[in-house]
Amino acid sequence: MERCTMKKSLKFTAAAAMIGLMAFAAAGCGGGDKKAAVSNEVVKFGVTHFADNLDPADNFFSWVVMRYGLGECLVKFDEKMNATPWLADKWSISDDKLTWTFHINDKVCFSNGDKLTAEIAKESIERTFKLNTRAQSIFQYAEIKADGQNLIIKTKKPVPTLPGMLADPLFIMIDTKVTNRDIKKEGPICTGPYAVKSYSKAKAVMVANEKYWNGKVPFKNAEISTIDDPNTRAMALQKGEIDFATNIAAGDLQLFKDKAKYNISEIASLRTVLAQINMNEGEPLHDPKVRAALIQCLDRETYNKVLLKDTFIPGKAPVPPSLDYGFDQLKDPNAYNPENAKKLLAEAGWKDTNGDGYVDKNGKNLEIDFVFYSGRAELPLYAEATQADAKKIGIKVNMKNVDYNVLDPMRRNGEFDLIISNILTANTGDPEVYLNWYWKSNINGSQPQNSTGYSNPQYDALSDKLSVEFDPAKRREYMIQMQQILLDDGAALFFGYPKTNMVSKAGLANANIFPADYYWLTKDVCPKQ
Repeated sequence: MERCTMKKSLKFTAAAAMIGLMAFAAAGCGGGDKKAAVSNEVVKFGVTHFADNLDPADNFFSWVVMRYGLGECLVKFDEKMNATPWLADKWSISDDKLTWTFHINDKVCFSNGDKLTAEIAKESIERTFKLNTRAQSIFQYAEIKADGQNLIIKTKKPVPTLPGMLADPLFIMIDTKVTNRDIKKEGPICTGPYAVKSYSKAKAVMVANEKYWNGKVPFKNAEISTIDDPNTRAMALQKGEIDFATNIAAGDLQLFKDKAKYNISEIASLRTVLAQINMNEGEPLHDPKVRAALIQCLDRETYNKVLLKDTFIPGKAPVPPSLDYGFDQLKDPNAYNPENAKKLLAEAGWKDTNGDGYVDKNGKNLEIDFVFYSGRAELPLYAEATQADAKKIGIKVNMKNVDYNVLDPMRRNGEFDLIISNILTANTGDPEVYLNWYWKSNINGSQPQNSTGYSNPQYDALSDKLSVEFDPAKRREYMIQMQQILLDDGAALFFGYPKTNMVSKAGLANANIFPADYYWLTKDVCPKQ
């Protein structure tokens, strides 16, 4: 086995750790007595799972394909979110800023032995664009061609961050020569250290890719079990049922402080927990005064400092303070002010005329549906807190707990009043794509993640400037201005910013969490020597 190299996990200075709603007692768990050693026969991994299938072009399922060690991209993010070579070993851009040339590493091959050529890379990217509308919202190309091992991408306009965009798991390289395979059930043929043995939402089993291009794979098998409840994941790790796990609830992290038994990799994440607001015509939150009232009645500081025990930073802006995009200088016009919230509702014509505790207009109560999923511990907590505080000013909030695979179609179809998610804000290296996905005007399906009806011409104009700007300082300023517009418009409800973690047995090396949140089961995760 090749020697594993320990990597330092990036430490940001802002945000705080994920919390579980309850911590289980350490007594009686039995895991502390188990040996911390891990053999190279099998590694067992506990995760929150959301993918119905393994087609990287379907929904956001590509994240799972990469997290489980199957798929790789042309480009990878390092611990500082810099775009670095991966399957492409180098790239360049033309003087007119329209043509990029990526050289495919000659060593790269798929798990079936096929060589990754520029032609296959071209076909893989084209397949993604054909099957997933999200690709068009990341970048648009005029032409893609292969010249030997050079993949040449000509964009319709300058795309300053194209390498980082190709690091998004949506652009995982798959062997397009293989046409007789059910990718959804069997997984694609990829270049990663592991290949699919069996797959279901409950449990995925991977085997070592014997033809892996980038060194010896440390484990013969990897078993990835879905354990959606964070406290249950912690218990499974303590009992020795799994070797490592992601997103242990902060209240349970104390159970793993013994460094002789466990490793904790924890970073301030690039994530924002936010609720999108449906403001389409005819919806209750279409009225900006009603939106402002809802946001102002929510005591987000208490949610994060008390309910979440200071393990989240209170929400304010779209981009978390772990990224340098003006968090401190942004002004929130809808900071906590429940008395003003009541006034805004009255000004909008909502009053409690029948004494039932809820405001009404034209004989109908002000009711909103809050859609959430419980796979992340903080989401139902935020939803319940919203329901309680909204009631104080007369807004009735109906809770709707759904599976993630139900939630995402509901989001895209606009079937909600509020819908909450824990979102990675720099999935392509900086927040540009994130800011476009959720708030740039959705014209003829151009931004399918924005089903809220939000549209602001000033915001769109800044986004257009940002899209062709190469100067980092100007890009930063544009994104600060865009965020302020969103705050002024009450365009979304920003709850908080979490830490994220990975906890492992002491006998497992390099089970580290990274800012990009894509790299979980990697070739570097191995038995400790």
